[in-house]
Amino acid sequence: MRIDIFGTTHRGRVRAQNEDQFFVASLRKTMQVHQSSLEDLSAFRRLRDSSAHLLVVADGVGGTAGGRLASGTAVEALAEHIGETAGCCYDFDVDREHEFLAALQAGVERAHREVRRRHGSEGNHPATTLTTVALMWPRAYIVHVGDSRAYYLRGGRLMQLTRDQTAYDHLVDAGLIQEDAPDQTGQRHLLRDVLTSAVGSEIEPTIGLIDLAPDDVLLLCTDGLTKHVPDSELTEILGAGGSAEASCRRLLDLTLERGARDNVTMVVGRFAAS
Repeated sequence: MRIDIFGTTHRGRVRAQNEDQFFVASLRKTMQVHQSSLEDLSAFRRLRDSSAHLLVVADGVGGTAGGRLASGTAVEALAEHIGETAGCCYDFDVDREHEFLAALQAGVERAHREVRRRHGSEGNHPATTLTTVALMWPRAYIVHVGDSRAYYLRGGRLMQLTRDQTAYDHLVDAGLIQEDAPDQTGQRHLLRDVLTSAVGSEIEPTIGLIDLAPDDVLLLCTDGLTKHVPDSELTEILGAGGSAEASCRRLLDLTLERGARDNVTMVVGRFAAS
């Protein structure tokens, strides 16, 4: 499987500083047998390229330097934790899936503690969203906090893998308001910007998984992208083919053309049979 992953971030047209962060890494352990008198080398085949990929986006909250500090601290702490515990994925199988998911969630909780420890005394109480995908082909594991998003495109259909953790979505889930119903007061728009879960504040991580297939496309992004580019256009651009970098460039250019009121960050992954 050929895996092509690319990420980019931009402060946008309005914000003075970029409070977003992203992270793309591979975790790899390999063994290549050159010679042996053993008759059966099948046990070593799984070690020829045992690898995982870690994709993260984070959107700092606060509108000040504190937001950037929070997002940077959270991504650093999460990546460090996964790097320290990466051994659990080298000989990973379904029987150890719970162990791997526990490591991912522990990484998010560590990020939460670090943000509070380092920046909790600051007046604005900085916090951050954190959307993480750990990919061990073909399975992708998602741990999510906040309103950044993860999507995947398959057969021309775009599916959102995460649910925004905002006051608006909380009221929709509780049946108190109807999703996307007309709102003359503008209050629902404001509720979309009120996070009910954020690293450094109060967290309720959600966990999910999906089995990917050749030709699928994965997208992680902050809301600076989705404020300007609707799902229909995400589908069109991701479905147009090309490299992951080319898709990111097209999405970023479109966002900038439309004013880019917020910081914008995205990571695109493309998967093709080799």
